[in-house]
Amino acid sequence: MELRGPQCCSGVPNAIQGSPFPPRGPHHCQSVPNPAQGSPVLPRGPQCCPECPQSCPGVPNPAQGSPVLPRGPMSPPLGVSPQAAMPLQPLVCADTTTRVSSVLNRDVKQFGKQHMFDASEETCWNSDQGTCQWVTLDFPRPVKVSQLQVQFQGGFSSRLCTLEGCRAGEELVKISELYPQDSHAMQRFQVEEKVLDRLKITFENSTDFFGRIVVYHLGVLGERL
Repeated sequence: MELRGPQCCSGVPNAIQGSPFPPRGPHHCQSVPNPAQGSPVLPRGPQCCPECPQSCPGVPNPAQGSPVLPRGPMSPPLGVSPQAAMPLQPLVCADTTTRVSSVLNRDVKQFGKQHMFDASEETCWNSDQGTCQWVTLDFPRPVKVSQLQVQFQGGFSSRLCTLEGCRAGEELVKISELYPQDSHAMQRFQVEEKVLDRLKITFENSTDFFGRIVVYHLGVLGERL
């Protein structure tokens, strides 16, 4: 066997084929014969082969004989279709019909339902006294609801929110129960996906002694069908 050093790496005899490997070293890295197929393996780089720091083309796929394409941090996960990765859409629009259980002192201008959707931090819907305040949303076209966003005023929130929904002309059915915190922070909840035309959100078990609910922002996200 020939002598080897840091600057010169002579071929090493292959016990299977009886032929030497091509020279390899830190400055000279040729492809290495594959004893199983008799074909060379493509050079590989520092992430998969410390002997080849200069390049790393695709690694051969033994099943198909074709290189595996490199993947980066922005590549979608395997098995996830581009359609599944689409962002959620806000479903409440100008054509959505909204109803609420009550308004504090019937002062619609100052505390009306429209303030849940005006994106202002200064305005809100403030219900009157009573148990189980609610909001209903009738969408102009069928939607698939995936997420609910709600921002209460601390001290006037709901410990339990019940979601019900249905298609046009059908009876409401229960979708899920949510358990918000008594906080002024925006809270987001993933809900069971359901195709519907009407959504009802019931605010039960208010943190206010008189049962009042104060909502600064209400968002329903999903997909328009």
